[in-house]
Amino acid sequence: MLWSQVGRHLIRYGATFTPRIIGRARGSYVYDEDGTPILDFTSGQMSAVLGHGHPDIVAAVTGAVSSLDHLFSGMLSRPVLDLATALTATLPEPLGRVLLLTTGAESNEAAVKMAKLYTGRYEVVSFDRSWHGMTSGAASATYSAGRRGYGPLMPGALSLPTPSSYRSPFRHRDGSYDWRAELDYGFAAIDRQSTGSLAACLVEPILSSGGVIDPPLGYLEALKDKCAEREMLLIADEAQTGLGRTGSMYAFERDGVVPDLLTLSKTLGAGLPVAAVVTSEEIEQRCHERGFLFFTTHVSDPLAAVVAATVLRVIERDDLVTRAALLGQRLRERLLDLQARHEVIGDVRGRGLLQGIELVTDRTTKQPADRLGQAVTASCLRHGLHMNIVQLPGMGGVFRIAPPLTVSDAELDTGLSILDTALTETVPTAQGNAARHRHLGPTSRRGPQ
Repeated sequence: MLWSQVGRHLIRYGATFTPRIIGRARGSYVYDEDGTPILDFTSGQMSAVLGHGHPDIVAAVTGAVSSLDHLFSGMLSRPVLDLATALTATLPEPLGRVLLLTTGAESNEAAVKMAKLYTGRYEVVSFDRSWHGMTSGAASATYSAGRRGYGPLMPGALSLPTPSSYRSPFRHRDGSYDWRAELDYGFAAIDRQSTGSLAACLVEPILSSGGVIDPPLGYLEALKDKCAEREMLLIADEAQTGLGRTGSMYAFERDGVVPDLLTLSKTLGAGLPVAAVVTSEEIEQRCHERGFLFFTTHVSDPLAAVVAATVLRVIERDDLVTRAALLGQRLRERLLDLQARHEVIGDVRGRGLLQGIELVTDRTTKQPADRLGQAVTASCLRHGLHMNIVQLPGMGGVFRIAPPLTVSDAELDTGLSILDTALTETVPTAQGNAARHRHLGPTSRRGPQ
C-alpha cells in the first residue's frame, strides 16, 4: 500500500529509494515501521554527526521553536551573533565573517557570487568528479552527475582532473602517483580554455560523492599557489568534511592551507538545514561595497543559529574531533583487514570517520565491479546495515562509510562485521553470475530446462 502511494504521489529525484519505510531514528540507528533496527553508516545524508535525536539538539530546537525561530531577513538576533563568534573562533585568520544560510548548494552559490563580485571575473574551476549542489551555479560546478538534459549551464564552468591516486594515469617511472604533473596539466588546459576571467576554484578537500577521494598531502597547498598565480580565490566546500569528521575540525587544516572562502552545511546542522559561508574582512568589505546581494527567506534565521551553536558546543565539550581521529584509525585498520581477505576490495581511502572502499573485479587491472556494489548494499540492509554506494563511469562501486562521531566502538565493529558477512555471501554469487554471463555471451540463450 505504501509503495503504491510512492508510485502515485512522489516525484523521483535520484537513485531508487531504499526499500524500507523509516519510522523513527535514535543515535546510530534508524528503525523501519516494523521496528527493525538499521545501523546508519551514512549519518543520514552524511550530516548527522551527533547521531539521530541527540538530546542537546532536541532541547535546543524545542527551546528555539517555542521562543524565537524565524525573522524577517533584515532583522538580527542574539543567536546569530553568538554563532558567528563561536564559529570564527574555531577557524584560522583571516576567516572572520559569517553568512548563515540553510543548505550546502545555497552556501556554494553565495560563495561563488562573492568570488565573482570580489574579482570582477566569472570563471569557476572545480574537480571533474565534484558535487557542490543542484541549484544552477552549484550544479554548473558539479561534474559527478546531473549535467545532461537541462540545457546550458552557467558560463565559465571549467574542470580540473580529480586527484585520484588509485586511478589517475599520471605516474612516475616507479608507478607512484605524479600529482604535480597532473595538476600542471590540468591548469595548462584551464589556461587554454579561459577567456582571461578566472574568478575561483571551488573544491572539496576530500571528494565524497566523487568516490571518497583524498588528495595527497601537499596538493591543496600547490592548488592554492596555482590560484594565487592567477589571482583566483580558493573556495573550500567542507559540507561533509567539516566539524571533526576527518579527525581534525576542518579537513583543510591537515595541509596548513587557509581558503579564501569556506562553505559549511550538512555537519554544521547535524542533520538539520543549516549552512554558512565564512570569509575574510577584506573580501566581505569589497563585496559589500560592490552591492553583494543574497537576501533569502531563511538567511540569519535564529533557529539555524541555535542548532549550529549547539553542534559546536557538543563537539568541543565531548572532544569529538579526537574521538573521530581515534575511531577513524580503528575503522581504517578494520577496512584494511577486510581488504586483505576480500579480493574485490581494490582500494581503501579516506580520513577519520569518512572512509571509502572501492570494489573491483580484478586488482591488477582495476576493472570496476559495476554490478557487485548494489548486491553488497542489499545484503548489508538485510543484515541491518545501511550503506551508500557511489557508482560513477570508469570507477568501481565505492562505499562511503561515514557513521556519526558519536558512534560507539561496538556499533562500529558491528557494522564492519555485517559488511564482512555481506561481502562473503555476495561475492561468490556475483562472480559466478559474471562468469556465466561471459560464458554464454551477451546474445546466448539457454534452452528449456
